[in-house]
Amino acid sequence: MSKPLAGVKVLDMSWVVAGPLVGRALADAGATVVRVESGTKVETARLMPPFEGGVAGHENSALYGNVNAGKLGMSLDLRLPAARAVARSLADWADVVLESYAPGRMKKWGLDYETLRATNPGLIMVSSSINGQDGPYSGLAGYGNVGAALSGFQSTVGWADRLPLGPFGPYTDYVAPRFGLAALLAALLKREESGVGAYIDISQVECGAYLQSPYLAKYSAEGAVVERRGNSDAAFSPNGVYPCADGRFVAITVGDDDQWRMLATIMNLPDAASDFRTLDVRVRRSSELDDLVAVWTARHRAQDLEDLLQRVGIAAHVSADSRAFCEDPQLRHRGHLVELDHPLHGRVTVEGSRYQLSDTPLSADRAAPVCGQDNTYVLHDILGLTAEQIETLESEGALV
Repeated sequence: MSKPLAGVKVLDMSWVVAGPLVGRALADAGATVVRVESGTKVETARLMPPFEGGVAGHENSALYGNVNAGKLGMSLDLRLPAARAVARSLADWADVVLESYAPGRMKKWGLDYETLRATNPGLIMVSSSINGQDGPYSGLAGYGNVGAALSGFQSTVGWADRLPLGPFGPYTDYVAPRFGLAALLAALLKREESGVGAYIDISQVECGAYLQSPYLAKYSAEGAVVERRGNSDAAFSPNGVYPCADGRFVAITVGDDDQWRMLATIMNLPDAASDFRTLDVRVRRSSELDDLVAVWTARHRAQDLEDLLQRVGIAAHVSADSRAFCEDPQLRHRGHLVELDHPLHGRVTVEGSRYQLSDTPLSADRAAPVCGQDNTYVLHDILGLTAEQIETLESEGALV
């Protein structure tokens, strides 16, 4: 059974996470994705942990392996005209070009959309950057944590009486690809009707601000700036993550007054059931309430509390650590983690496709390539270069 994007050809020139995750989704769906990078300026993700076997190395990054599974590997030193000529040939071959260089870099190389579409009018090109391709801050370099700050999360996450925490990791690197993929699929559909390509300019900051929408609306309508409030919520209380006797944590959310009375009864706190009977009181005294709940949870195992509270209809779940996540029976059932053969590491583990289609299943079919792994295949079988032409490129240093 063919996959939904079988036949779609992709030139992936993106870096780190935000762009490569779009290419990874396309590869899972059956697209032929050629990942271009250079050994002379190592892709940042190759330098980032975790590393296979705990040993740092350009071919050992599990992060790189995860976001580039399913792709062909092509090495090009784009500082050289001969390498850029190969990239242009690949752009002529491709339906889609992905890139996440600093705004303006592709134009300096003669690989910008206006140049590439001149010979491939059906081309769809996706550019991903922190702030978009133009505007006063478009030249700002940064990682996802900078994107998190600019999209408003660094100031809103954490407790009111402590320093801001911000979301864990490069938040916008993982949010932006979801929007980029949706826009790209829409462009592919439109091209089927018109034959005309499109240019898609993704701003990580704007994508990251998506979950800030209620607070942005509140400021626009009322002039009120959202403040940090830890785990507390205006609509649910108690709402938090509480310590347990086995050293783990359980997340609990009480949805209404009836659930609160139920929880207070289970905790054997009849006075608290009355004292905190309304949401207004519970929210106003949330710190005091959290202490009561935490004292109770600290006497029980996290899994026991999850089972007990779920049985009575109160939302509760053990807070998964890395081990629990990897051993989760539900995730294993859905094939969320996949083992693949790797040319250097034997078997490696990557994440699955995250969603399932009934008639055209998605899958990661090969491990991420080592740098330049598929040079000969791409140059000969895709671009039709002769052995002599490939040797010339090698002798010029273009395939590094």
